[in-house]
Amino acid sequence: MRIVRAVPRLPRRARDSHKGTYGHLLTIGGAPGLTGAPALAAMAALRAGVGLSTIGCPRAVQPVAASLSPCVMTLPLPDTPGGCLSHAALAPALRFSARCRAVVVGPGLGRDPDTADFVSSFLTSVEAATVVDADGLNHLAGRVEVLRDAPGSFVITPHPREAGRLLGLPASSPVPGDRTRAVADLAKLTGGVAVLKGHRTLVCDGRRLYENTTGNPGMATGGTGDVLSGIIGALLAQGLEPFDAAVLGVFVHGRAGDLAAKALGEVSVIASDLIDFLPGAFRGR
Repeated sequence: MRIVRAVPRLPRRARDSHKGTYGHLLTIGGAPGLTGAPALAAMAALRAGVGLSTIGCPRAVQPVAASLSPCVMTLPLPDTPGGCLSHAALAPALRFSARCRAVVVGPGLGRDPDTADFVSSFLTSVEAATVVDADGLNHLAGRVEVLRDAPGSFVITPHPREAGRLLGLPASSPVPGDRTRAVADLAKLTGGVAVLKGHRTLVCDGRRLYENTTGNPGMATGGTGDVLSGIIGALLAQGLEPFDAAVLGVFVHGRAGDLAAKALGEVSVIASDLIDFLPGAFRGR
């Protein structure tokens, strides 16, 4: 496997470009009490340069999602009696995704069994490049290999315990000490790009391996993973190949965390701070 050290760059923007030039990202997520997760991803995507950002969420939480940022659009989808995404959301979500260059699935989805059916059906049907994170991954535990037969390209972004579940390890066990082998196994299982989060985040597509050097312990707080999924989704929507989008995404995500920690102190960093410091992270490239 080839070790990659160079971090890709986004191309310069053309003078005559418009919002459609930089893609449309659909972020599917949200459930009662968890609406902040897709909002963080959708806002991070805008700071990472996507032209349009829409949250696809259960109807029950759409008013909350719509109130979190005037820059993000919302797509209300059929929901269960408990306010989570229903399998009936599949058809409208797929129709909307056909208008988008990239999709993020998972932030704040919750664990409703009907949502699990939606996730499995959506991921094996969607044609846009897709990032699978958080509860999107939890709904695939034990059967992540279904992504190999999906029509589109995928980036998965598990933290160690999610990775352990995907690899079929006992529920109490995170990934084994050999993180390089674990991320390579995840890439092989899915046929896509795997991002194994944590200290020195790893990115692997089965042929290439990148070890990230940015980031700090201040980023160990809820929501930072949602920010990362939004960044990678935005880069996919702007036309980067999945491996390049993942490498650049984890690099600028960690760099934004480093800038936030320098300004605020590691103890005080919260996920939304990373979004605020993304402009500096991109300029620093």
